[in-house]
This record gives sequence, C-alpha cells and structure tokens, in this order.
Amino acid sequence: MYQKSSISILFLALLALATTFPSSVQSQSTRVGFYSSSCPRAESIVTQTVQKHFKSTPAIAPGLLRMHFHDCFVQGCDASVLLDGATTEKTAGPNRGLRGWEVIDDAKTQLEAACPGVVSCADILALAARDSVVLTKGINWKVPTGRLDGRVSLASETSNLPGFRDSIDVQKSKFQALGLNTQDLVTLVGGHTIGTSACQFFRYRLYNFTTTGNGADPTINPSFVPQLRALCPQDGDAAKRVDLDTGSAARFDAAFFTNLRNGRGILESDQMLWTDASTKSFVQRFLGVRGLQALNFNVEFGRSMVKMSNIGVKSATNGEIRRVCSAVN
Repeated sequence: MYQKSSISILFLALLALATTFPSSVQSQSTRVGFYSSSCPRAESIVTQTVQKHFKSTPAIAPGLLRMHFHDCFVQGCDASVLLDGATTEKTAGPNRGLRGWEVIDDAKTQLEAACPGVVSCADILALAARDSVVLTKGINWKVPTGRLDGRVSLASETSNLPGFRDSIDVQKSKFQALGLNTQDLVTLVGGHTIGTSACQFFRYRLYNFTTTGNGADPTINPSFVPQLRALCPQDGDAAKRVDLDTGSAARFDAAFFTNLRNGRGILESDQMLWTDASTKSFVQRFLGVRGLQALNFNVEFGRSMVKMSNIGVKSATNGEIRRVCSAVN
C-alpha cells in the first residue's frame, strides 16, 4: 500500500496541511527542525534507538504510538505519562498495558550525553511514535518539535482517555474537547491497525451479550465469533493478547477499516465507527467507496498526528526539559 515513489509527495502534503490546523491546537513553540542547531543529531538518535529496540521487540511500535496518544489526551503532549509516582498517569488502568518505557529512557540517556538539557522527553515521545509507524511500513512525516515537559501527572485525569466501551458521542466529545474533529477521531483510532488488546477488554462481547442468536454482540460477524471465542475462552486468561487488526496487525495500513466493514472489529468502540453514521462515512472514504470523496489514510494519519501532537504544549512557566524522563527536575 505504501509506494516508495509517492513518499516525497506525501511529505509535501503533510507539511502543507500542518499549517492549516485550528488555533485551539496550534502552538507557536513547535516547529520542524527545532533542534537543527542546538542538537543536530536529536532526531537521528531517537530514530536509531527505536529501530534498535524494534528489531528485538516489534511490540514496542504500537506501544510507543499508544503512549504518545495517551500522553497528549491528559495534560497535553508534555510527557506527563512518563512520570513515576504513586498516583501518576502511569499507574492508571488505561496506561498499565503500555509498552516502550525503556525505549524513551534509552533515547533520553543518549541525548543527555550528546546535548545535555536540550531535548525534551515530550519531543522524544512524539518522534518515537512517528518512527514506530515508519517501522511498521507506514509513511514518514515531519514532526514539529520544541515541546517542554510538564510537571503534573495525575492518574485521576486519565478519565479523559477514550474508553473501549465509549459510545461514538462520548468519543467525539473527548476528541472535540481537545480541538480534534470527527475525521481526526476515525483517523487516529485507525492507529489500531498495529498492536493487540487483552481479552479482558472485549471478551464481554462474545458471551451473554444478548439473549438471542449466538449470544454475542450482533455487530460482530457471526463467522468471526468462533475464532474469537477460541482465542478468548469465557473463563480463560484475561490478559491474553489478540491482534486488533486481524490478518494485518504488524503492518500499518488501512486493512483495519476493511475489518470494521466486515464486522471484524475487536474493540466495541472500534466497531462503532462502522455502525454510527457520523463516523461510517469516513471509514468508507478511507476504503475508497464509490460515490464518496476518497481519503488517503496514510496522509490523513500524519496530518492528524501533527494536529494532536500540538495539544497543550507547555510554556516556560509550566514546563521544563527533564534530565530524566521519569522524574521532574
């Protein structure tokens, strides 16, 4: 799906789109190439670090992408998700399954050796998320940098994160509160094209969901139910991992949306993108349905990521460059 010959064109498109976002999420403090003079090797150090860890542990790619998403939805994109503590975001239920902490720490150690006190943990996380998409055969995009690290991290604020049982209206409300529209919602949820979910987050859809038919959520394709039940028995291991994008979980592509159309979404909140009219049209456009203006998932994902990564960027009064990503200075 990702043609090498089109990458340069996609880059230009993303750069052009990056200048047209709503003022509610724009930030004057971030720009592409922010470290070009102060730490010229900053981006390459992050990229090489992610590549090294991905080679031995491919699962860190979806982990880092999700970590950036979870970071931005709470306190803005300020690396608050990385802070250690008894009641920090890291301890909250939605964040306990995140992976890739060691990748960020490794990159930070190298960056502190090369350019002490210059590169923020928030920027490392934004760059690592982009690199994770590239490593799973997604496209590249230019990441604006220049974020500062926050000093506040509260587990209680993770209720802002979209949940796996949230209705479309609730999901849209959570996105809109941060300046993200319905297209951004569908696009960013498309990040589930890579990675897995634990049985505990969707097994309820498979057993006694209804009192009719096979007892499963009727939005699941009936032919898919036996496969899911085999993977997640009713009394089986709740922590067992299952691919979110059946048949294409290691590749960043639009197959996720094909699965939604075919009733093969794993999370209830994902499948709702197809059953709700306000989001279904965007799924159809990503699939190139005849009669609708097609959308290129590759381009739109990069665009929405740039938009999301500018949420709540900290200023000098409430931000800093942490020396260690897991603790404030």
